[in-house]
Amino acid sequence: MRTVFRPDEVAPGRFYQLLTASVVPRPIAWVSTVSADGVANLAPYSFFTVSSTVPPVVQFTSVTRKDSLRNIEATGEFVVNLATAPLVDQVNSSSASFDHGVSEFEAVGIESEPSTVVTPPRVAAAPIAIEAKLHRVVEVGNCFVVMGTVVALSVRPEFLAEDGLPEFDAIAPLSRLGRSEWGLPPEVREIERPS
Repeated sequence: MRTVFRPDEVAPGRFYQLLTASVVPRPIAWVSTVSADGVANLAPYSFFTVSSTVPPVVQFTSVTRKDSLRNIEATGEFVVNLATAPLVDQVNSSSASFDHGVSEFEAVGIESEPSTVVTPPRVAAAPIAIEAKLHRVVEVGNCFVVMGTVVALSVRPEFLAEDGLPEFDAIAPLSRLGRSEWGLPPEVREIERPS
């Protein structure tokens, strides 16, 4: 017999915990932005995926209105830096509630580097950085789905396999699970799709 939880019968905070402990693992978009005043911001978002391939569009969800969202609405640009296992402590530290106007790059000691097309810097140690221009923001309940058209995708050369694609084992992607659990790279099994 299953235990059933209904959103209208459970406190919203508790249902959020149930949902995020159920939809696992979730890749992390480590989003860098710049405010209208020129202050760089960096924050992790674990509701992240691809929304379109042609044109290429990535999306992440901001639960409530946060600095990243405000910066993107003001400037129209952001970078999704891939969060990886070796960077877990920095990723976690950048999720703290810093005051508006404080750069997480500086506060946490994260090295940045210029992006190729957009103004927000990328995380220098991130193996992959996806530069995007705002496509649209969709308000859904207490959340905001931020979609960005990809204008550049850069991969550090040591993370590319012989076929020219990012090597999963090398990039060691980090994920969020439930509670305060973080997921490390899982075991990989190759299976061809049926024709």
